[in-house]
Amino acid sequence: MKSYRKELWFNIPSRRGFINITRQVEETLRESGIKEGLLLCNAMHITASVFINDDESGLHHDYDKWLERIAPHEPVSGYRHNDTGEDNADAHMKRQVMGREVVVAVTNGQLDFGTWEQIFYGEFDGRRRKRVLIKIIGE
Repeated sequence: MKSYRKELWFNIPSRRGFINITRQVEETLRESGIKEGLLLCNAMHITASVFINDDESGLHHDYDKWLERIAPHEPVSGYRHNDTGEDNADAHMKRQVMGREVVVAVTNGQLDFGTWEQIFYGEFDGRRRKRVLIKIIGE
């Protein structure tokens, strides 16, 4: 069995945002030469997420509004975590809801997606560099 590892780096200029990273993940799969196996893609930071869904701007807008309703950024004094001098407790909670990682089957050298599925990086406390790990195992 072979394995392949690559990191992607992101620096979102705003506090929150979503980026479709499917093409970068597919390119990494091609680089690996692996045709059958599993691909793990995960955010390597506790205030960011990787998830699979549809690439539709209305849905992304709805995610942003929904996440802000269930874990609002302000008032920052409303979170005990922020007593440490941080202001990102909400980002930790948003990440928990959206998830840390995805695992996708690799079949015939392709990501074995369902209809409309794409991979996204979700940022909830941006304005600094963060990374995503891609790890592929198989033959």
